[in-house]
Amino acid sequence: MKEPIPALLNSAEPIGQNAIKLISNVCFSFFVFAVLIFTVIAITYQPPDPWLQSAPALTKLFTQVENATFKDDSSVLKTGEDFAFPPTLVAPSSSPSVAAASPIKPITEAEIDTSVQNIANSTLNSGCDDIKVVNCSDPRVLLAIERFNLRLFKSILFLEYGTPVNGSHPNDCDVAWKFRNKKEKSWRRYRDFRRFKIGFTEDCAFKVTGAGGWHSGINARRPRSNKFNTTAKVTPLALPLKDSEINDTIPKIASDAAFRRGKYLYYSRGGDYCKGMNHYLWSFLCALGEAQYLNRTFVMDLSICLAAQYNPSSGKDEEGKDFRFYFDFEHLKEVASIVEEGDFLRDWKKWDKTHKKKIQVRKVPTYKTTPRQLKKDKSTIISRQFDAAEPDNYWYRVCEGQAATYIQRPWHALWKSKRLMNIVSEISGRMDWDFDAVHVVRGEKALNKELWPHLDADTSPDVLVAKLQGMVKPWRNLYIATNEPFYNYFDKLRSHYKVHLLDDYKYLWANTSEWYNETKSLNGGHPIDFDNYMRVEVDTEVSYRAKTRVETFYNLTTDCKDGINTC
Repeated sequence: MKEPIPALLNSAEPIGQNAIKLISNVCFSFFVFAVLIFTVIAITYQPPDPWLQSAPALTKLFTQVENATFKDDSSVLKTGEDFAFPPTLVAPSSSPSVAAASPIKPITEAEIDTSVQNIANSTLNSGCDDIKVVNCSDPRVLLAIERFNLRLFKSILFLEYGTPVNGSHPNDCDVAWKFRNKKEKSWRRYRDFRRFKIGFTEDCAFKVTGAGGWHSGINARRPRSNKFNTTAKVTPLALPLKDSEINDTIPKIASDAAFRRGKYLYYSRGGDYCKGMNHYLWSFLCALGEAQYLNRTFVMDLSICLAAQYNPSSGKDEEGKDFRFYFDFEHLKEVASIVEEGDFLRDWKKWDKTHKKKIQVRKVPTYKTTPRQLKKDKSTIISRQFDAAEPDNYWYRVCEGQAATYIQRPWHALWKSKRLMNIVSEISGRMDWDFDAVHVVRGEKALNKELWPHLDADTSPDVLVAKLQGMVKPWRNLYIATNEPFYNYFDKLRSHYKVHLLDDYKYLWANTSEWYNETKSLNGGHPIDFDNYMRVEVDTEVSYRAKTRVETFYNLTTDCKDGINTC
């Protein structure tokens, strides 16, 4: 038998070793190349940090919109008073009214105890012989009322009390106070005045033995102006109570020289006009955010076009609605540098007419010119033009892309109208701040079986009764926030709960109300409708103050909020 040839064995061995080395080198090269690619991506890619980059974070938090095209809906966008912001962000020191309002601390049990002790150590006589009829101005009466309110209204922060005055009967005392709901993060104050029946404990201390409802202490309410109706004879209870803390006058530029020294950002009207309110706000806050980034005064058009979906009277878009009908202009002008468009254009025209040297203007024809490219521009006016076709003529396009990493939408600057929030407070106060709420979505969604196949059945009266009995205790105050147009639709719930609907409080925007007179004055003497967006704002805010909240989606139906397969 032949032996193997040694030469062949020696030649085969290096071939195998070389093949293994070659494969190893190829794998290692691929690994090094993959690491290099990964490193480059890691260095160059900057994902939005939901905590460090506020604009993308608020995009997700407030609107749940993640794509480039804004997706509007019929809900109310949460505004600044619904969320807590750092004090340095919301209360600049340059705003005296803000600075004066923000440090007010709520009254506590500990403060009441201290006041009681101080009075006990004073010369006031606490003997029973001297107390036959209650003296409402006695400071001990107020302390008894303060303690009673703190224990009864646990969801309220009491900020300030007036001196109690005599009611209509002996031992009745009327007192007014300013307060804020604990769920509201603003520094706004609301007003209530109630009547209390005062009695005595065994040791002759004052105690509250009975209390009236919302605004029952009519002798304690402040004097009011009757400027809206000087001829009609009305009873004192029918007179509207004007909120003296609202100051939404339009700020003026002091002089020509002040106008010339200013730097302005002016947006022309774009495709956002007459879109849904959430779309408008998303664009408006983008523009305001750019103005703050550029350290410029924003030229603001107070005229809003109300989209047809909110207009119950005609079902058509309605131009000429005032921003102040819906949002708190006083707060906005305190925390942001703004000038009204009409005054600005008049001052601009006046300057160019009376001076040889015209105002320097830079026109920006496209949203693709980024705010960072305009940062060092020295022009007095930067005028952004939005003449392209939709969606390229939407204001919010300015804040997309890389601009979203450095333009911060100033959500803290936008609060809902104090006039509407006064209605919210009155509805909640009428239920003594002790109520539950259910949000029942019906309307067009209930009719659309393709996108919401179960919604109509899941929100039928019988099903609502069955489901709510497992979520809300019987005979509680139940506020129903809904777009269901038929008032009697929820009658079956009245056998189990004290049902409250927004239409039960129509008198709060009727022609004798504070809201009616104030908005009529803002609108040049012409009354306005209480439109559907206002209704949704009030419904949403009242529900937000409920102790138990039941939502249509996730609680009452298995359908998704945005339609089938979108959960």
